[in-house]
Amino acid sequence: MKRLLLAATSLAAVALLQVPAFASSHREAPMIAGMPRLDASDFYLFRSYEAGRSNYVTMIADYVPLQDPGGGPNFFDMEHNGYYDINVDSDGTGTPTYTFRFRFYPVNRNLAVSVGGKKVAISLINDGQITTTSDAAQNTGEVYTIALITYRNGQPSEQLLKDTSGETLFQKPADRIGDKSIPNYAAYAATFTHQIVVPGCGTGRVFVGQRKDPFVVNLGETFDLLNYAHPIGEQYAASARDDLAGKNVTSIVWEIQSACLTHVGDPVVGAWTTSSLGTMDDRGRENYSQVSRLANPLVNELLIGLKDKDRFNMSLPANDAQFATYVTNPTVPALVQALFPSAKAPTKIPRTDLVAVFLTGVAGVNAPAHLSRPSEEMRLNTSIPITPYGKQSRLGVIGGDKAGYPNGRRPGDDVVDITLRVAEGRLYALGLYGKPSDAPAGLLDFTDGAYTDDTHYLQAFPYVMPPLSDSPQPAHE
Repeated sequence: MKRLLLAATSLAAVALLQVPAFASSHREAPMIAGMPRLDASDFYLFRSYEAGRSNYVTMIADYVPLQDPGGGPNFFDMEHNGYYDINVDSDGTGTPTYTFRFRFYPVNRNLAVSVGGKKVAISLINDGQITTTSDAAQNTGEVYTIALITYRNGQPSEQLLKDTSGETLFQKPADRIGDKSIPNYAAYAATFTHQIVVPGCGTGRVFVGQRKDPFVVNLGETFDLLNYAHPIGEQYAASARDDLAGKNVTSIVWEIQSACLTHVGDPVVGAWTTSSLGTMDDRGRENYSQVSRLANPLVNELLIGLKDKDRFNMSLPANDAQFATYVTNPTVPALVQALFPSAKAPTKIPRTDLVAVFLTGVAGVNAPAHLSRPSEEMRLNTSIPITPYGKQSRLGVIGGDKAGYPNGRRPGDDVVDITLRVAEGRLYALGLYGKPSDAPAGLLDFTDGAYTDDTHYLQAFPYVMPPLSDSPQPAHE
């Protein structure tokens, strides 16, 4: 079905229009703190665990985080003067083998109502109900393109991807305005999953739109010097507030056959997301600068020093040698020991365990067969069997579930608790990359108290829950 909003526009027309939006952000680096539209908050990479999709890999890149459900009247658009990339490294070089590039364009219908005999443009996103079959009442929206960029001999080759009907322009659903404006939002949003033809690679799926933020974290107490009431003990894993429980985010959900991403003879792929902002030079030429980068969670927030946070966001994984000291000599365990003297920091320095988790892959789990240089990427071993929905461990690999983080990342992986425990030496304590005596606190179950598991998410594409609403009551007169 071709929607009215999409049918009424052309790529040339929508590129001329801008629709403002305002939001907060995860603010992990000084520069990106002022660019919420381009702020990557989370990245997920996992074998699709929807029934019948085991030959596929799903990647989710979340942007424009900390969205309040009642975020009108403009709600939360993407950046129209930039682009968003999902990068895949299939050969361990720290550079992209493939890039899937998403560009967004605004649509403005300029709907008007008659007031005193004059047609006057309305100030809202809609002037009536938007349904699964009609968006005639929708005033503004967004469409997007997907380009596949392939790198051969260092030279990029770019082509626009099409859906199964030949379209190259795809529409996002409107954000969740409220249940009077969009009845049954989940059913409405489901109609915006597009079947995308990838040359030589069959058909994949894409969904881009507002969702419930899948990340779970006790933000307030974490960044107040780990001011947890109960920081140690699995019994306290659900003892604190999830500060994102009432927040939405914009998700780019992209699914593609795993065989199209892996290098011959190596089932491990690395991936990360980046965003770039366009600026005009003094000759009127448009240049793009990378402003956000994300693979493993919490790396920039907790590992990278303040002076290098912006540099990290603008860098390529292949150049991560400049940040290696932050991984080999991490500051977080030292800070934890200062705050909790009984939690002694690991004694084996440099931290070869953290190098494996963040820079090279964990041996026997997701280390690539060939690695040119250490680089911070999310790595997934596509040959490790899928753990079905409902049986996944929120603690991933350290919980005995090799299909979870840091072997990729699923929506139900509790990456805060995993990262805290690994930072304190859990891999040393398990006899990997060292010995138990190298990590005096390695077996302590650190937790931020914000709990998650796979019951918080969907068991099928797009995997992330529909967004929250501040107006959930049914329509009334």
